[in-house]
Amino acid sequence: MGSLIGHVLPGIAFLALGLWHLFNHIKLYSLHPNSYISSAWFPTSKVRHLELFLIMAGSSISISMELFIGPERHQPFDSDGTIPSNHLKNFEHSSISMLFFVYATFAILLDRFKPKSHLGLTQLLGAVAFGQQLFLFHLHSTDHQGLEGQYHLLLQAIVVVSVVTTLMGIGLPRSFLVSFVRSVSIFFQGVWFIVMGYMLWTPELLPRGCELYNEDEHHVVRCGSQQALHRAKSLVNILFSCFLIGTAIFAVSFYMGMVERFGTREDYYCKLPKEFEEMQEEEEEFCDAESQKEKKFGESKGAFVHMEARIAPFNMER
Repeated sequence: MGSLIGHVLPGIAFLALGLWHLFNHIKLYSLHPNSYISSAWFPTSKVRHLELFLIMAGSSISISMELFIGPERHQPFDSDGTIPSNHLKNFEHSSISMLFFVYATFAILLDRFKPKSHLGLTQLLGAVAFGQQLFLFHLHSTDHQGLEGQYHLLLQAIVVVSVVTTLMGIGLPRSFLVSFVRSVSIFFQGVWFIVMGYMLWTPELLPRGCELYNEDEHHVVRCGSQQALHRAKSLVNILFSCFLIGTAIFAVSFYMGMVERFGTREDYYCKLPKEFEEMQEEEEEFCDAESQKEKKFGESKGAFVHMEARIAPFNMER
């Protein structure tokens, strides 16, 4: 991952996934505002688990690149079977991809067997995957104290939002805003990955006073003085703010356009894909059962109060 292509490719994957989720959440909420239920993934009409298959494929490619294709000897271990220091980052990056692979695999299994709380468990696995991503970026073996560290620090802030909103989605499955923010955070992760790739590994785009060096087969950015480093970090903060503003404008504009297209036309209401309907029906059946329980409890409580009202006069007459 420590290269331009190693940041741009994952960035495109996160960007596409976030945009796919944003599109489907807004569409689902526009068509069913009263019965909207959040989902960790979305099926397609021809291949139900296409999204999850693509996550598994992307994770597999990432693991192969980090452990077998990228290293010169096409294997990450040293001659004595230990992990060399310059390959620690490869194992860290592949661990992130491995957990996303595990998430997608169990999401398919949970969807097929449909045990109790399978939707919540899928959300939990997603939160664990984002949590490990945050953990490894925060405690990365690579030196992230300089300019590269500033980029990764801001990336961690985005991942925190993804973790928190994914966990909130377990307890608040009907909250559209939670799903909306989670989708935007995944999208923004992709945007920032791409920005990092180009800004850190394109010498012409480096701030004044900073240069790209090759240290232990890893390209790092070093600034000539503290003043140059401070200026470079400030420029990164400004760049992050600009992309944050742009992402916010895009997300809200995209929402308004989607609502205008799907929310104001009744003929789209019946065109919800069959896979979405199945997922909605499962949750609606659960909610209906809960409401019936509450209704029965309310009726029995009302009957009890009514009996008290009839018995009370009899006691008073005695």
